[in-house]
Amino acid sequence: MKKIIDAHIHLNQYKESTIKKIQDEKSIEGVISVSMDQPSCIRNFQLANCYSFVHAAFGFHPEQPLPKEKELADLIIWIKKHQQHMTAIGEVGLPHYVRKKDPTAFPLEPYIEVLEQFILLAKEFSKPICLHSIYEEAPIVLGLLEKHNYMHAHFHWFKGDEQTIDHLIVNGCFVSITPDLLYEKEIQKLAAKFPLEQLMVETDGPWPFEGPFSQKKTVPYMMHDTVHQIANIKKIQVETVYDCLLSNTKKFFSIL
Repeated sequence: MKKIIDAHIHLNQYKESTIKKIQDEKSIEGVISVSMDQPSCIRNFQLANCYSFVHAAFGFHPEQPLPKEKELADLIIWIKKHQQHMTAIGEVGLPHYVRKKDPTAFPLEPYIEVLEQFILLAKEFSKPICLHSIYEEAPIVLGLLEKHNYMHAHFHWFKGDEQTIDHLIVNGCFVSITPDLLYEKEIQKLAAKFPLEQLMVETDGPWPFEGPFSQKKTVPYMMHDTVHQIANIKKIQVETVYDCLLSNTKKFFSIL
């Protein structure tokens, strides 16, 4: 079976036994394990040191209360100290779901300020940035990337309007497709429109999926179904899709 890389997973949230099973799956060449906060950064750093297939991304997930000033400063110092062991900055971005529940409790401006620090950090170390940015927040994030002239950007599990999709394509940004491609029309439209040369695949595991994956533990092997569906949607030979996705991911994350 052809090989694939999971471009976005929270491997630190898996049990060690499951991680070893993923390691033993010969079709999974690697994973990009993104972080939520400093403890998960440390865990992903440890996993990357233990397992050659794990590539760590360091950051602070936006769908949570912002860190205190000292906490953020300590995290950035830690990232700078460990940047040689970092494949990417991530997961970072702007909050969407928590703001839908309570916008007053999560004002956007402070999150924008934090995101700018991570964009500058990615630029300083010439690392890709893995972004949580969907719907109405995505144009704001694109504006920040343009402001700082840094487009080495991966919009994971992206969802947004046609204009924003066009903007992403023109700017050379990448998006990754999740297993919900098999049952979500919105994601099917995105996969149809986005150039194959700017696509990757991911699971965002351990996030659970529906449809044919209902009640199943999310693991990278599920991406094989995603790849076959991309081939069906784009009417391209599946072997070509496998080769292109693997090449895209390796080049984007500088994986040798």
